[in-house]
Amino acid sequence: MTRMVSEQELVAAARAAAGRAYAPYSRFPVGAALLTAAGEVFTGVNVENSSYGLTICAERVAVFSAVSAGRRRFRKLAVVAGSRQTVAPCGACLQVLSEFCGPAFPILLARLAPRSPVAHRHLGDFLPRAFKFNSGRVH
Repeated sequence: MTRMVSEQELVAAARAAAGRAYAPYSRFPVGAALLTAAGEVFTGVNVENSSYGLTICAERVAVFSAVSAGRRRFRKLAVVAGSRQTVAPCGACLQVLSEFCGPAFPILLARLAPRSPVAHRHLGDFLPRAFKFNSGRVH
């Protein structure tokens, strides 16, 4: 049985996750909550490193956690950032999402403030031409 998760619950899960982010250098916490086709929610946080190139984003942590648990089908992603405006996932996170999701995949963007508005976007809005490798041909 698929559990129904509301948009508000998904954003709340991302907000809660952002509180667990490890961002001592940028002081820019990000939380993500990924809803699977089965109704499970996997969260992720950004984890910084003093060697900035080794930092990983919340969105990828959520995807990798879900994939590690054997999940491959996703319905929606919420991303919450500690900023004055909503923040879109970076290119690396978008490309990872495109491995499992199509251009119509919904992405919800919000700020840490509990009643801040939620922006509704789609993966294709940010990455209209994702890199795809299929039988040796690049699409």
